[in-house]
Amino acid sequence: MASPRAKEHRMAWPRGTLHKHVGSTDSRFRRSGFGGVEVRGMGGAGVAEPWTEHGLGPFGPAVHKSYSRTQHATDGSAFLKVYVGIDPDGRRRREVATIERAALRGISVPPVLASGVGEGGSWTVFRTMTGTPCSIGTREAVERYIGHVVAVSGRLHRPTAGVTPGSGWGARRVALCSSHQFLLDQLSSRCHRLPWWSVLSAALQTIDAHPVVHLHGDLKAEHLLVDGNRLHVVDWEASARGPAVLDYTDVVFHLIRDLLYEDVPPGRIPVDLVTRLPFSGPVLAWRLLLWLDRRRPQDIRLVTVHDVYRLAADKQDISAYQLLAHTIVRLRAAGVPR
Repeated sequence: MASPRAKEHRMAWPRGTLHKHVGSTDSRFRRSGFGGVEVRGMGGAGVAEPWTEHGLGPFGPAVHKSYSRTQHATDGSAFLKVYVGIDPDGRRRREVATIERAALRGISVPPVLASGVGEGGSWTVFRTMTGTPCSIGTREAVERYIGHVVAVSGRLHRPTAGVTPGSGWGARRVALCSSHQFLLDQLSSRCHRLPWWSVLSAALQTIDAHPVVHLHGDLKAEHLLVDGNRLHVVDWEASARGPAVLDYTDVVFHLIRDLLYEDVPPGRIPVDLVTRLPFSGPVLAWRLLLWLDRRRPQDIRLVTVHDVYRLAADKQDISAYQLLAHTIVRLRAAGVPR
């Protein structure tokens, strides 16, 4: 359903900056979800940013994160994300496509107003969603957050026939991949040569028996916005297809890591509140390693075969989470950045 802003995309594009209007056969331009527009090609020096041609902006100061640069419109109506780092345009396309599909499941998501790629990078402008991000600042806040995760999972992890593991929600005509191989493929090639690789690879094979569902990929507290009785879910660039326990493990990992980096003692981490979420020791070990693999080059060597084995072999969720907490404390003391 097109929004009033979407109608503005039918204006004529200035020569050399944006491309043809809706209905064009130009392959560099196509309609994105929610009446938004995808644009390929940004102008060079002296040419206005492409989103301004859509009547979007101006945008305020940028907030820089590891994999994105974000800016809010000065009137509060829109939100600009520029993707950086790992596979920026793949993440952009994945997020735009998944948002459209998630809305069809009754999940409240931010409408895409425009999206494109060019000299200035890969970018998307979303309509701003009102609401307060979930918090993990108190025990009560954590309990509410986990409740929201469980609630949205009912729509998110709905069983779907024929879904195979992989990135994004779209079907791909490629060779079938097992769930455990999908996880291993996300680790860099240097990990193959480390002593714990065979231990992790063997342990992860247990998840191949789990049903494959659609995943958000990053359900941390700041990506769930509470708006009265409504819950909005944002930031879909890590969306994927795989066992539901991947989403739940990501929730627990971020909760434990972020509280520890905020100087909460390990003994005060409310791990008892996350026991209502499905648990997998092998996936928890993998998530720890994925984090380290994306930090400083030397950080991935700070864990031993014994560390990986103990975490992957643990059958009890609380003891595994406590072990994870103590491991992260040790890694933080060694200088690993959040």
